[in-house]
Amino acid sequence: MIGLPPKPKFTKDEITNAALTVAREKGIGAVSAREVAVVLGTSTRPIFTYYHTMDELKKEVRLFAENIFRQYVEKGLAMEPPFLGVGVQYLQFAQDEPKLYQLLFMQENAGAAGFSGMVRILGSTADTCMKAIRQDYGLEPGEARMLFENVWIYTFGVGALCATNTCRFSPEELGQMLTTEFQAMMTLLRSRQ
Repeated sequence: MIGLPPKPKFTKDEITNAALTVAREKGIGAVSAREVAVVLGTSTRPIFTYYHTMDELKKEVRLFAENIFRQYVEKGLAMEPPFLGVGVQYLQFAQDEPKLYQLLFMQENAGAAGFSGMVRILGSTADTCMKAIRQDYGLEPGEARMLFENVWIYTFGVGALCATNTCRFSPEELGQMLTTEFQAMMTLLRSRQ
């Protein structure tokens, strides 16, 4: 009688969460079989039960990081106004999860093809924000896109300052900074009409 193979010691999610722990603490570059095994308290063997290569595991970690980021975005979309809420939550993510922010937004992108490629991680949130801007402020689609792009670039820069521990801001300060940038862009757009 042939015996059944032994049951895996860890689930795929447990392994991915261990890798996420390493990425959160040390960055994606530190995610190795050895580091993940340390978090799990085992040898490296169980990791390769589900992942053939560490690149596969790192891709999964990125998906987990994107899901964490989406939770921040959803919280921002529930705030008033939603566009400001998303910006504040984006920056809160940079402060709370600096290594995940770096993973999602500060990795070299050889295939970058302009602004639209940069905001890919936002998915439908970018469209939702631009729609809200058009409705709330009576802007044409091109104006809404220009406002969104410029405020996003500003927000990205502040996020990079937060994620690299260059600066730390309170939620109130973050909200005020984004409001000031938004108002400056609105003034510019209205001066063109």
